[in-house]
Amino acid sequence: MVCSNRRRQSRSSSKTRRDASNRRTVSAKEIERLRGGARGEHQVSARNRFSGTVRDVKVEGLMAQVEVVVTEPAVLTAIVTADSVNELDVKRGDQIVAVIKATSVMVER
Repeated sequence: MVCSNRRRQSRSSSKTRRDASNRRTVSAKEIERLRGGARGEHQVSARNRFSGTVRDVKVEGLMAQVEVVVTEPAVLTAIVTADSVNELDVKRGDQIVAVIKATSVMVER
């Protein structure tokens, strides 16, 4: 009997590998393929998107809080990992897009 996770993996269209610690890894090339092209093209399934300006970034341990003033009269606050803030180089005054999916808010550059 094949476990449901393995069945799901066999139907998956993404190409992954296992590293020496048996962690699943995805190459940058595969991520670009799954995203549908160049990094400048924003092709994601989430439709709840708000462009805005970063008002504040607070990094504490592994997590970071990014406060965004959107063009509509509203302010969104995203709780993301500190690694994401560092990787995206998010700072006060940056123009970003808040992508909302389900109950989470992600930050996109």
